[in-house]
Parts: sequence; C-alpha cells; structure tokens
Amino acid sequence: MSEVLERLKSSGLDCLPGGGAEILDDGVRDVICRGKETSAEYIEIHRTAHGLGIPTNCTMLFGTIETAEQRIIHLDKLRMLQDETGGFQCFVPYPFLPDASRLPNAQLASSAETLRVIAISRLMLDNIPHIKAYRMNIGDSVAAMALNGGADDLDGTVGQEEIMHLAGSETPLSTTGLELARLIEDSGGIPIERDTIYSRFKRHQPPPPPSGRKLPVTAE
Repeated sequence: MSEVLERLKSSGLDCLPGGGAEILDDGVRDVICRGKETSAEYIEIHRTAHGLGIPTNCTMLFGTIETAEQRIIHLDKLRMLQDETGGFQCFVPYPFLPDASRLPNAQLASSAETLRVIAISRLMLDNIPHIKAYRMNIGDSVAAMALNGGADDLDGTVGQEEIMHLAGSETPLSTTGLELARLIEDSGGIPIERDTIYSRFKRHQPPPPPSGRKLPVTAE
C-alpha cells in the first residue's frame, strides 16, 4: 500500500478522496458493500497516506441499516485517527439514496435527520477543519440550511455526476458559479473559492455585467 501511494504521489497525486468509508462497522459493511475493504483497511489506507504527507477526505454513508451507535463509532474512529495524524482535511456525511436494486430495508434519513447528522459531525469532529454539505446528494435547499448547522463547505459547480443521480438525486448539474455564490450569500455566508487541498482561497467575484452595445446617434 505504501509503495503504491508513494508512486502516485511522485506522479502528482495531491490528495485522496474519502469515498468507500460507508459505515466503519464490518457487520454493516458485509451487508451493504460486501467485497470492499474492511473498516481497519480503510483507516490504515488513510493513516499511510497521512504519513506520506498526502491529505485526505473522509466520508460517512448513513441511512442504510446502521444504528445511531454505529454512526457514533464511525465518527469516533475518524476522530481518533485525526488526533494521531492530522491528515484529514474534510468530512463528508451523506444519506443513502434509495434505488430499485438494493437495500429495500434501508432506514432512509429525512432532511431533518441529515441536518442533525451534519451538526453532530461538527461537534464530534472538531479536529477536522471542514465539514462538507454534499449538495449532489442532499440537494441545494438542504445544503443551504446545513451551512448554518455545522457545514462550511459545498461541492462546486458540477458538469457531470452519475453515482448520486443514478440513485435518484435531482440536484441540477447546470448550477453556475454565480448561482452557487447566491445560495451561500442567501444563507448569510461569504462565497469563497478554494483549491482541492484547501491551500489557496479567494473571494468569489461575479462576472461583470455585459456591456450594452451603443447605437449610433443621428446628428440633427
């Protein structure tokens, strides 16, 4: 694992996404994502990346078959690794979206529950700098409310997204940077653009209005 990550870093890898965490409980994982890495392997991959100076994100998929206690255990595992390495830059909690192919017994999370999970995540993971409201999953309206309930980050403009939309997401893919900035401002925030590794920031500047074409004036 270390050799692979070292080679990726030498080839230009700056950070790792956090997908695949689902719920860090192997009993749950055996039902909802059998064949993926174990909970311990997920943690070890991120520990190794952090040791090599590669920052990572981390996630939690909730609203399947897990209990509230298992969610807290998941958050605690991330918190303990962050205390050890300091390598997580962002946590992304997102609810399971139902589809016709799997998990008919999923305990789907409501919008209110999603907001509670984001708020609790901010309280528990005070050592992870950023909490993202993943609007491709939860929609723009809930994401906007989440900005006043623990989240400080949104995914930006997205031209193509398949995973969440195949699962039923109706979040539009045509949202412009200006529309996203307005969503943040309407929530009482200041729209700030950042790079992937949270090292460069600048305030969003709306594009200048189109200049009107001046028509010739006929002299009297």
